[in-house]
Amino acid sequence: MTQPSLFPSPMDGAWSVTAVARASKRAIEGHLGALWIRGEIAGLKTYASGHWYFTIRDPESQIKCVMWRTYSQRVRPKPAEGTEAFIFATPSLWEEKGEFRLNVTQMLPTDGLGLHHREYERVRALLEKDGLFDPAGKRPLPALATRIAVVTSLEGAALRDIVTVARKRWPAVRLLVVGARVQGETAEEELVNALGIVNRIPRLDACIIGRGGGSKEDLLIFNREAVCRALAAVRVPTVSAVGHETDVTLTDFVADHRAATPSAAAELVVPDRDDLERRVYSLASRLANGLTRRTRLSTERLFRTSDRLVRAMTAMRDDHRRRLEQLGGQLHALSPLRILDRGYSVARTPEGQVLKRVEEFHPGDRFRLRVQDGEIPARVETS
Repeated sequence: MTQPSLFPSPMDGAWSVTAVARASKRAIEGHLGALWIRGEIAGLKTYASGHWYFTIRDPESQIKCVMWRTYSQRVRPKPAEGTEAFIFATPSLWEEKGEFRLNVTQMLPTDGLGLHHREYERVRALLEKDGLFDPAGKRPLPALATRIAVVTSLEGAALRDIVTVARKRWPAVRLLVVGARVQGETAEEELVNALGIVNRIPRLDACIIGRGGGSKEDLLIFNREAVCRALAAVRVPTVSAVGHETDVTLTDFVADHRAATPSAAAELVVPDRDDLERRVYSLASRLANGLTRRTRLSTERLFRTSDRLVRAMTAMRDDHRRRLEQLGGQLHALSPLRILDRGYSVARTPEGQVLKRVEEFHPGDRFRLRVQDGEIPARVETS
């Protein structure tokens, strides 16, 4: 026996999606009706049509809003981000998207800032007072970072972008990922803990913190005081890469460097292999040219020095020759042979002793008589 089903058959009367959306819209609009709502304006976008799309929020909740051109053109001036306002709106359901929203017909901005904006200004003032924004305290990134910590969500697109760009630029880079939620109730605690872990990783070169794009509300965690102070306490140079290029958070001011996107952060921190090769080749070429130029200059100087040395040695040799000739002339003028040339002669014993006096000649002694053109043997006959 077949047991009856606990659920009715789809053929018993299934609703279409459109029917459910329309019924929900009627229920919402019929039950609530138009009402005044107080909150903070966030993410206001103005389209060419004149329609406004924004979010109204308080510390616990937020609701998307639309204000058609007919009503938005009556609001002057346009409210700034974070402005607190009263809006008169009808809760409704956008059938095509199945999205709950408020159709706003009136807006009365107050003089005060919204809660989120007031908190932002409070934290900003404290951090600035403590010098966490001071440009003088910002640390430069290392020229060749090879060990980089990345603090972000493990499931986010930001991590994939950083890994892709980093490996393309420098395949040998080591990315040490410290996972943490980047939005939600536990995000603040997880980010603070992750930044604390970064300080315990040895031999780090830099640290990137960030996430991909999102609404203003999604990025609020990066304005929290605890997160900013934990980032300032990181012992290596830091880069904040939160959201898109137009998004600015307090971590951007606290970090040593700001990148418009996570991909840009990877480009900022990780060296480019191709660019480094070009620089090395350029330096090698400059070094070779410099050595060639210095070698040429040294060779020219050596030749000039050699020429000067040869000239100096030649001059010294000629000078010595002249002096030698001069001394030779003087010696020749004083030589006894010059006396002989004038007809004189010199008597010497066989041993070569010059006989100068008559008493030195003894009968029978033999001696030699030196004349101009030679020597004559002689003997003393009588004294």
